[in-house]
Amino acid sequence: GGCCLEIRAPVSGRVLRVLRQSEGDVSAGAALFELGDPNDLEVLVELLSEDALKVVEGAPVAIDAGAGLVLSGRVRRVEPHGHTKVSALGIEEQRVNTLIDFTRPRADFGRLGHGYRVQTRTEVWRGDDVARVPIGALFRLRDNWAVFVADAGRARLRPVALGPRNAAQAVVENGLAPGELVVLHPSDAVGDGARITARPVP
Repeated sequence: GGCCLEIRAPVSGRVLRVLRQSEGDVSAGAALFELGDPNDLEVLVELLSEDALKVVEGAPVAIDAGAGLVLSGRVRRVEPHGHTKVSALGIEEQRVNTLIDFTRPRADFGRLGHGYRVQTRTEVWRGDDVARVPIGALFRLRDNWAVFVADAGRARLRPVALGPRNAAQAVVENGLAPGELVVLHPSDAVGDGARITARPVP
């Protein structure tokens, strides 16, 4: 006898998005709006499949929401299946969804909400007291890696064995001692025994 039909929400929370704005007939099972609990946020990261292979459940994550807001999290799940996604350059990539839980209380989230964009850094390896070298100092020497080490004003060729690496640095497992100086971005003019002069890195 009334004008409206009461529909009870299946969960507690807030209306995040209204999918149907106006009155009218709807099909059975059609979505009317989205519900969610802003106090129970998680982060969904689409990793490249080769990167997802390095991530383990429980790994710590730094979550940068922008505006100086950096939160901590932990990997809850790396989904066992991937999906194809076209990148901004038009390249098809295999992506894997990774779910991350916050480890900080909700009071620290600020105004972070549903659907917001964040950047994450997931720890895939940790080591203490290891020798590291900038990626820009490395070059291929046949099937191995090498660097030029500064030795009394001359460049000395030094093969090195590498461990884990990222876009900026690599762990040196053999061939380089902590504190040794290396030539950054050596040109073709630098060879074994060439004279070099140290200068500050800009």
